Amino acid sequence: MSNHYLSIENVDMTFTAKGVESQVLKGIDLAVERGEYISIIGHSGCGKSTLLNIVAGLIESTSGAVILDGKEVNSPGPERSVVFQNHSLLPWLTVYENVALAVNKTCARTKSKAERHEWIIKNLEMVGMGHALDKRPAEISGGMKQRVGIARALAMEPKVLLLDEPFGALDALTRAHLQEEVMRIQDELGNTMIMITHDVDEAVLLSDRIVMMTNGPSARIGEVLDIDLPRPRDRIALADDPRYNHYRQEVLRFLYEKQRKVESLAQRRGAGGEQEKAKEKRMAKA
Repeated sequence: MSNHYLSIENVDMTFTAKGVESQVLKGIDLAVERGEYISIIGHSGCGKSTLLNIVAGLIESTSGAVILDGKEVNSPGPERSVVFQNHSLLPWLTVYENVALAVNKTCARTKSKAERHEWIIKNLEMVGMGHALDKRPAEISGGMKQRVGIARALAMEPKVLLLDEPFGALDALTRAHLQEEVMRIQDELGNTMIMITHDVDEAVLLSDRIVMMTNGPSARIGEVLDIDLPRPRDRIALADDPRYNHYRQEVLRFLYEKQRKVESLAQRRGAGGEQEKAKEKRMAKA
């Protein structure tokens, strides 16, 4: 069994629609340590969200396994909270009630009613939403909704926080503020986080490692980049940091240059495999 905190082991994912199979992921191997911030980046359609959903237990991989803290993941569970791009708040509930719903579900046996109340307030205050407890989603901004979504996920005390493009629908200024909040929260709590993103600057700013996916179908992990930048990180200071710009260029180079080489190599391997099958068929007939 893996000694890593979270281990994704040889995961394949194939979907079947109308009798036609489509392989989305092939041979995904990734080890994540406790407290790491991992970003997964790649072009649209490369299976990033599919991989996150497998880790969340929302879908089951065709083959391979996900091991979290020594236990195999095969269904959703409170130890893996998800923050989606769409905040997913229930519109008829208040900010407080949206977080309470998750806390009462996961902490009823471990916390008293008073303790749960304090915990809800603490998590909402952590994301700067303690002033809006009685507001409903329609009464607050998109950035505020996403803060509530993050508070709800954190309040479940997950072992891993999964973020599926959590800032993708926000304006640039709100996005920057929430990135700062997430960095502060992770520094304070030491959460293990896995984030899907299309944003290269966001990935470099937030991550300990960036996992770069090849294009689908049969997407793989093409490269993993270690981000050796001290924490806490200041986006203004990093703008002139040669290491930051080097990492940024490395990701862009993979996405727009190395990606083509990886695809070309895969195509050559595929062609070689077809030639080998044809040769075997000829030998069988002989």
